[in-house]
Amino acid sequence: MRTIRLFLSAACIFRVGSGFARPGVGVAGFVGGRGGESHASSSPSSRATDGGGDRGKTTTTTSTTTTTPIIDDGIDRSTTVPPASVATTPLSSSTLAGRVERALLSEFSSGGDNKNKNNNNSNIDRVLASWRYLAAGYEHREYVGGGGGLDEDEEDEDDEDTSSSKSKSKSKSKSKSRRSTSRCYQHAPSYVPGLTARTWWDDHVDNHAGWARILGGSYRAIRDEFVDVALSSSSSSSGHELLRSAGNNVWAGALTSDAESYGEGWKTLVLLNRGQWDATNANLFPVTSRALRDSGVPAVEAFFARMAPRSAIRPHSDFTNFVLTCHLPLIVPMNGTNRCRLTVGDETRQWIEGRLTLFDTSIYHDAINDADEMRYVLMMRVWHPELTMTEIEALQFVYDCLEVPDMLSEDEGTAEAARRYARSMRDFPSLSSSSSSSSLGGDGGGSGGGGFGGGSRGRKRGGDDDGGRGGTSSSSSSSSGRARRKGGGGKGFGR
Repeated sequence: MRTIRLFLSAACIFRVGSGFARPGVGVAGFVGGRGGESHASSSPSSRATDGGGDRGKTTTTTSTTTTTPIIDDGIDRSTTVPPASVATTPLSSSTLAGRVERALLSEFSSGGDNKNKNNNNSNIDRVLASWRYLAAGYEHREYVGGGGGLDEDEEDEDDEDTSSSKSKSKSKSKSKSRRSTSRCYQHAPSYVPGLTARTWWDDHVDNHAGWARILGGSYRAIRDEFVDVALSSSSSSSGHELLRSAGNNVWAGALTSDAESYGEGWKTLVLLNRGQWDATNANLFPVTSRALRDSGVPAVEAFFARMAPRSAIRPHSDFTNFVLTCHLPLIVPMNGTNRCRLTVGDETRQWIEGRLTLFDTSIYHDAINDADEMRYVLMMRVWHPELTMTEIEALQFVYDCLEVPDMLSEDEGTAEAARRYARSMRDFPSLSSSSSSSSLGGDGGGSGGGGFGGGSRGRKRGGDDDGGRGGTSSSSSSSSGRARRKGGGGKGFGR
């Protein structure tokens, strides 16, 4: 029997954020979950641009040419164009990425012997393009702010009269100036083409996302449970150790090299990761877990996030454009006094307890806690609302292949068993009847551990600095069935 696990140490894909991966590095951190160690690529062609140094020059790769203005504020203002030929060129089946692609095409082929047999491959063209871009090392960079999107090398039209030409020249000059200082730049190595990029999604929350109203209505119950389980129980050193030993990766830090902008003061406690429930942690927070399920939120992942007092998160992207980020602030020190702030693109807002916000973290963003106490939010990454249900299922299928690589086995029995296991990992776990700090002594319930894997779900690792799940994304609470029953699928969206 042939197993794909033999590929993992040499694979070219590594997950960052909610995205599939980062090209050019090992897959160990990808399979290990959110905080697995990553290693910088030694291959200069593995990244389309260098988001760190070497600013102020033109960088040429096999996929695109980018120009970076000289501005030392941590924002890479280079732009790229998706390579058209890459999107339509099949990957080699001798690579892990190629095997995932082959499985994806088989699963969603019109004549395939599977639940998606009525689908057509053209329905997942954007997902295939995204996967091929990633495998080729393409990283999408785009200016997504206002100002008409004028390029610096765009020339005035010759047929304009003098007055109009001067006016247009002045407008263009203002646009160039705005773009040279704006923070509204998207950076997405995991990039599905054709999706709208904008900083804040207020209209969607207010007028289209029924799940947002339902989840917002559960704010008080979620907050009370969180205080009871995560704060009251851990107010003493013994209680803190009990919480750590009862849960998985409790308050783990963002320890990957790509997540270093988060700093040491940002920690997470995960409930849902890439569509797979953490049964142990869900049992510690059954009220919150049920609220997430019952709201129908199209979540890719869900976790509690804390930010240390007097700390800041530097400008960065979360690398993925097909999920958005949602915050439900639970505890904001000095609430309403503008001491805890989040900036996305060029707009800064303060967290307000109980006020749900939705924004795009493939656009540069940063945060600050200028208070003397810890800030806590319930954080979700949700599918972009412009994805189709078929695309969501296809993206979830890719996540499952990377979490359970035996799905790619050439042995039919092994592959089918792995698929059943992957589906079971997305099932909502059996939960205790109530939430209380006394539940810390429970057995965790639900499923997990054993079986096929590579995922972190069945392993209890715990502690503030274990390097477990460091902080970014996952996948939907169901790829098809539950999303449809709860109304959270279809055109779902994220972080």
